[in-house]
Amino acid sequence: MNDTQPLAGKVALVAGGTRGGGRGIAVQLGAAGATVYVTGRSSTAGRSDLDRPETVEETAARVTAAGGTGIAVRTDHSDPEEVRALVDRIAAEQDGRLDVLVNSVWGGDGLTDWEHPLWEQDLDTGLRLLRRAVETHIVTSRFALPLMVARRSGLVVEVTDGNTARYRGSFFYDIAKSTVIRLAVAQAAELKPYGVAAVAVTPGFLRSEAVLDHFGVTEADWRNAVADDPHFAHSETPAYLGRAVAILAADPGVMAKTGRALATWGLYQEYGFTDADGAQPDWGAHWADVLEEEHGPLGDPL
Repeated sequence: MNDTQPLAGKVALVAGGTRGGGRGIAVQLGAAGATVYVTGRSSTAGRSDLDRPETVEETAARVTAAGGTGIAVRTDHSDPEEVRALVDRIAAEQDGRLDVLVNSVWGGDGLTDWEHPLWEQDLDTGLRLLRRAVETHIVTSRFALPLMVARRSGLVVEVTDGNTARYRGSFFYDIAKSTVIRLAVAQAAELKPYGVAAVAVTPGFLRSEAVLDHFGVTEADWRNAVADDPHFAHSETPAYLGRAVAILAADPGVMAKTGRALATWGLYQEYGFTDADGAQPDWGAHWADVLEEEHGPLGDPL
């Protein structure tokens, strides 16, 4: 194994790799040497209804610049036929090989109602959130997993928010993020006989493009926003999550973690990786020190 690029020769699919955590994961898999298929609905051919500027092509270029091979494929993961075609393409181009599947599709920010209980929420909007954030993961795994099963190896990563049973503040948001953890548990149970691992992974306070925009800052001057939200001082870049996933993908003992819900703040302690700036943010410790008294404990990892 190449110590600097432990994933050289490996093939990954990052579904929902356009921006945020998905982009961070794709780029770090590339830095580890992988060939990474980057998918999502936002492309140079046109934006999705999220109307964000990031594109799958831009992420793929960053994968290649980091040392891997980035391949952009515009894909709507709610459309089974598009996902089937995507996986058929990967199988044809990579001789049936898929080593890492990352389900990072979300698209629910604009659909989340943080103000109202279930009985006062718009039902169509809530169900659309679940279709985007949960159904897309199921569709993608349905078509991608046979490639891993056939080779009897691989890792599935379900990207979520939080790794405990704690309520996440909004009904449909909570159901989506909790269900994604359960998807990892269920896939782990079915894949274990074939030597394929499945885990859920959460970042802490993620400094995504949308979050930076919300605070009116960039990655270069993000600390200017700490005055508005002191907790932002403990945030982390998408690269931190990406490095966690890349290290898991390169770990020959990853099957010992299959079925678990993991977090960057636990994984950095085990593996020793750092964020892009060399820091080691620990959202779990910050919560215990500052937020637990007001909001209660995060809870035990699932």
